[in-house]
Amino acid sequence: MRQIRTIALFSCVALVLVGSSLLTPGLADGGSNHRVRNLHLGVSGGNTNDRSRLYCCSGTLGSLVTDGTTTYILSNNHVLARGDQATAGEDVSQPGMIDNNCNVATVVADFSIASPLGSNVDAALAQLRTGTMDPTGFIEDIGVPSGNVVNPSVGLSVAKSGRTTGFTTGTIGSVNTSVNVQYQKSCGQGKKFTVGYTNQVVINSSSFSAGGDSGSLIVTNNASHNPVALLFAGSSSSTIGNPIGEVLSKLSTVSGRSITFIGGVSSPLGGQALLNQGEQQPFIPGLGQGRSLPQQAIDHASAVLEQNRARFMAQTGVIGVGVGASDKDDGEAAIVIYVDRTSGARPQFTDTLDGLAVRVVHTDPFIAF
Repeated sequence: MRQIRTIALFSCVALVLVGSSLLTPGLADGGSNHRVRNLHLGVSGGNTNDRSRLYCCSGTLGSLVTDGTTTYILSNNHVLARGDQATAGEDVSQPGMIDNNCNVATVVADFSIASPLGSNVDAALAQLRTGTMDPTGFIEDIGVPSGNVVNPSVGLSVAKSGRTTGFTTGTIGSVNTSVNVQYQKSCGQGKKFTVGYTNQVVINSSSFSAGGDSGSLIVTNNASHNPVALLFAGSSSSTIGNPIGEVLSKLSTVSGRSITFIGGVSSPLGGQALLNQGEQQPFIPGLGQGRSLPQQAIDHASAVLEQNRARFMAQTGVIGVGVGASDKDDGEAAIVIYVDRTSGARPQFTDTLDGLAVRVVHTDPFIAF
């Protein structure tokens, strides 16, 4: 979901979050620097028409990309294109209207194109207006990301900078994940509908993101900050991202030109890894401290998953299934099943499947935020 704010009446403004509560971030500025006028990326922004009679909505202007001649802001379809409803040329502001009492702030870009919802990515581009944002692609609290993308893998340490929770770090909990994600037709109002995705990246953390962080670029948590995924959805305990390679491929197809990142080879912030203040590298079952699953284990688990994916996803209450790590610190892969704990359904699963552990994660509905 995008962050949603009620339109001000007599100067009284109420903040509304759909699907998850505002989480306390663990970063130096508390996220506040991401919600004001800021020339960097990874900050508040959105389509100025993304509003209804009672609400205005905003997300995150994630990063800069180029087609070789033109520079674009990369974010989500539901942030820049209003869920397939925008027309080319609609204004994009920074900060977003939610952080300006539902009034239009500085217009920094014009909506250009989007990969349509249902294309397995939630991605869009807005042409940058000259002089309005840092042309180097510097992301707040991260720096300039690498131009070289990295394929997501279980156990990979990642970071992001977004409008609501600011700079956060986490570890990829599952890959090759099918998920059902809930959308709403207009800002805070309208019919709700579900879009299915496959081959998605899931980060299991209650603090990695929250409503309004949609559009954030997820990067490797090291000095290079290679792009890994585009954050677009989640729950109170999980974050979902489109693999960035597929994002670029789909946008290149829609635009008819090759879309690549504006970036460098390393960040001026440097260091081997960026961590929230006082944070330890998170422990993920089966991975120890920063260990990754062997590719052979991933390949075997993926093959087993493909044979059973449709059966799992057809069960009432199941909203996702992917490949992750077992509960034991043994370097073994597992089938990870995400169950909507609010649905009332109680699907049953065996503890193992073709020699693989089956791990169940109970969570809230996945919502485009």
